[in-house]
Amino acid sequence: MPNHDDIYREEAAQYHEMIVRQPNLLPVIEEIVPIEGLDIVDMGAGTGRLSAVLAPAAKSLVALDAAEAMLSITAERLQEGGLDNWSVQVADHRELPLPDNSADLIVSGWSVCYLASSNVPDWERNLELVIGEIKRILRPGGTVILFETMGTGSETPSPPEFLLPYYRKLTEVYGFSHRWIRTDYEFADAEQAERLARFFFGDELGDRVAADKLTRLPECAGVWWLKL
Repeated sequence: MPNHDDIYREEAAQYHEMIVRQPNLLPVIEEIVPIEGLDIVDMGAGTGRLSAVLAPAAKSLVALDAAEAMLSITAERLQEGGLDNWSVQVADHRELPLPDNSADLIVSGWSVCYLASSNVPDWERNLELVIGEIKRILRPGGTVILFETMGTGSETPSPPEFLLPYYRKLTEVYGFSHRWIRTDYEFADAEQAERLARFFFGDELGDRVAADKLTRLPECAGVWWLKL
């Protein structure tokens, strides 16, 4: 499998080329909480998948990520949108550089999993620290929404085994509600589909995309949310 940490540091532009082929998740978020006028934090913002659609309606938006290269693209996108209500900052989810009770909404897309996968040392402690920081930052009545993978290349949920303990903790220990959605990639053509699938997901999926000449790559995602 490709090394995602290296991709986030060194291949941010190609990563962005891939994730813009997925649907806008704003309607999913707004089913849980209306975002107009909120102070929002995007943890693991990446290249702005969520920040770019949230910032126009937000009172303020802070985009956090461990990879500076990813945040550079987020900043470019928000600048191009003519917005002045945002900031970006390199940060670790376990120690957020934000004051107590400073956010109405925290979102995190495909990010907490890198600390909370069961094949990561101290994953349970990592998750405890992340949830603690989320609760510290959120105001009373605030909401956190997490998006994570439930399987790429699958028409129905098929999450990786190493993420199942994390997902169980979210619902059984931390009290999150949960549903799943489709986040299919709609590529311009079969060449782009194969190239980007191979780049991020590895040769097994890349070979399947190539053999079937796919331009639509199915994907399932989980949505977990908690209101304080």
